[in-house]
Amino acid sequence: MQQQISLKVLPSDAAHPARITTLAAEALGVKPARITGYHLLKRSIDARSRQQVYFMLTLLVFVDEPFHERVHAHPVYKELPANAPRVIIAGAGPAGLFAALRLIEAGIRPVVLERGKDVRARRRDLAALNKTGVVNPDSNYCFGEGGAGTYSDGKLYTRSNKRGDINRILNIFVYFGADEKIMIDAHPHIGTNKLPHIITAMREQIIASGGEVHFEEKVSSLLISNGAITGVQTAAGNTYTASQLILATGHSARDIFVMLHQQDILLEAKPFALGVRVEHPQELIDSVQYHCDLRGEYLPPASYSLVEQVEGRGVFSFCMCPGGIIAPAATDPGELVVNGWSPSKRNNPFANSGMVVTVDESDFAPFAHHGPLAAMYYQQAVEKQAYITGGGNFVAPAQRMTDFVKGKVSSSLPECSYVPGLNSADLRHVLPAAVHQRLAGAFKAFGRKMKGYYTENAVLVATESRTSSPVRIPRNNDTLEHPQVAGLYPCGEGAGYAGGIVSAAMDGERVADMIAASHQ
Repeated sequence: MQQQISLKVLPSDAAHPARITTLAAEALGVKPARITGYHLLKRSIDARSRQQVYFMLTLLVFVDEPFHERVHAHPVYKELPANAPRVIIAGAGPAGLFAALRLIEAGIRPVVLERGKDVRARRRDLAALNKTGVVNPDSNYCFGEGGAGTYSDGKLYTRSNKRGDINRILNIFVYFGADEKIMIDAHPHIGTNKLPHIITAMREQIIASGGEVHFEEKVSSLLISNGAITGVQTAAGNTYTASQLILATGHSARDIFVMLHQQDILLEAKPFALGVRVEHPQELIDSVQYHCDLRGEYLPPASYSLVEQVEGRGVFSFCMCPGGIIAPAATDPGELVVNGWSPSKRNNPFANSGMVVTVDESDFAPFAHHGPLAAMYYQQAVEKQAYITGGGNFVAPAQRMTDFVKGKVSSSLPECSYVPGLNSADLRHVLPAAVHQRLAGAFKAFGRKMKGYYTENAVLVATESRTSSPVRIPRNNDTLEHPQVAGLYPCGEGAGYAGGIVSAAMDGERVADMIAASHQ
């Protein structure tokens, strides 16, 4: 028989299959010899007890019958016929790539246009940004094959289970080379060092099936006739024709928002969140979360998730990176944005997280003359001020957490993972007062929730501002098309319909399914 059970086990036990088998036998009241094997279905950490950390395991146990290896229902990508209909996809991030793969399953030829470079060439531009302070506006941490997620951690956790099939998305990642543990862990993570190989495999599959992928092809205008898409023009001077366009250009493609606005295509200003990136020594976070002096060998680097209401607004952690690195994520010269990432082993000495405050129409009211782009220009103004305060060359303005709360410039700064360097500054000169004041209140509250979190050994690096798109591109609920332009499908984070790799991938598939249905 096969029986599903839950076990609460010590970290040392969770690392040894033979021990898990023994504990499963005890839970089922059978001898270990009767268990022929098991599938680990889910795994999470329970660190609520101050005495002991446990792993929570969900198992499918085989008793008195042959054990069968788990079989994943992988997708099938056949070669497209010569007469397959064409759909243009602007953007090769998760929304665009998963839309392309889904269209291939439906017998439709995707033509993917990516403004940036492939993952290998893109890596050289990231090195130049870190070491010399030179940013390529089309190839950076936000733009290029794989999108922002490729070189910013690869977290796959999402609460968007109503938007699509999360397990299907994870299964596709496994098919293209991700570790099967992402199907099991409560907070799955691929790692910045492994994602490029997976993204490359996806691109190779798209091309092998008859799809097209074109790099350094930034869309510069939409071709519209009688209220319907007929194609796009690119900055390189090329024209691509099709009657359907998936616009999956990401939350940082400001030039796309400007282009749409200039073409009188309906847009909406959208609230987002703004703040800083906080970095602690990883050992400190481990000791706080695991209630220990030193993390044991069987426990992963600890993470945290914090949220607090301060003066009527939410303050929350965002994209927490255990064993991670803070990186410069600007897309244009003269603007400073930071983000975080972790390698698959999460083995760097620091833990960083975005810590942000929700902003709304009242905050970007001074930019109302920009119409639906008001929030975008507000966001950009903060990033420009951060660059100036840092002193240029993507050196970031920074402050010790305790000094930030006390309103004093730090006389020195802790060691930090941010390669371009830090400049001690008063972040009140960077962050809007509504954001700064609420962050200060939240840090003290977080210190009460996590003893040791509020410390002079934590450094705040400005500014974390690309949490989500400041613009929403509207679409009809029934067709997912733009209400003004037939054949235009806003998609993913940049359009305001996703918030991470998995939710963007699911939205890409959802749009692809809607397009496929229109061809039947």
